[in-house]
Amino acid sequence: MARKTPEVNAGSMADIAFLMLIFFLVTTTMDVDTGIMVQLPPPHDPNQEIQDFKERNIMKILVNSSDRLLVNGKPGDIRTLRNDVIDFMSIHENNPDYPEVTPKFIDGLGQVNVTKGLISLKNDRGTSYEMYIRVQDELELAFKELKNRASVKHFGREYDKLISKDRIKAINKAVPKRVSEAEPEDIGGK
Repeated sequence: MARKTPEVNAGSMADIAFLMLIFFLVTTTMDVDTGIMVQLPPPHDPNQEIQDFKERNIMKILVNSSDRLLVNGKPGDIRTLRNDVIDFMSIHENNPDYPEVTPKFIDGLGQVNVTKGLISLKNDRGTSYEMYIRVQDELELAFKELKNRASVKHFGREYDKLISKDRIKAINKAVPKRVSEAEPEDIGGK
């Protein structure tokens, strides 16, 4: 008499595997590169007059294909860029070497002086991505420092610790982030 080998009922194995697959697909998160968060300006209104900036109000930053900086026509250094931007965008009343200052009434702050300074950034097509990101980071940190200084001066706490949306809005108006980034082109510097 032949002995029968016991069989395992595998009928529900496919169902279990399918349910596990669905469970892992639903609960797994995927890392998504979000890129650089930059708020683009609104489209240009053809009826609006194009603003003309005075030369003293513009800080020109050029990055060549060798990842070297030229700040206002002079060789610059990525290690000092943040402090250079902070110095340029700070209020320097009646000093012709710095941007003009205009008094402005801002809700929550009253009458404050606001700089007319603008950072103009231009990259060469050959600029490395790493250098581009480093320059963007330094600009972001410079404006964060300027906002922190204004926030501590007016509200006694750092910008990141402000709770009131009105106060955040007031600091953003008092310290506007004016960065103009031109389309990359071949500006040389090999």
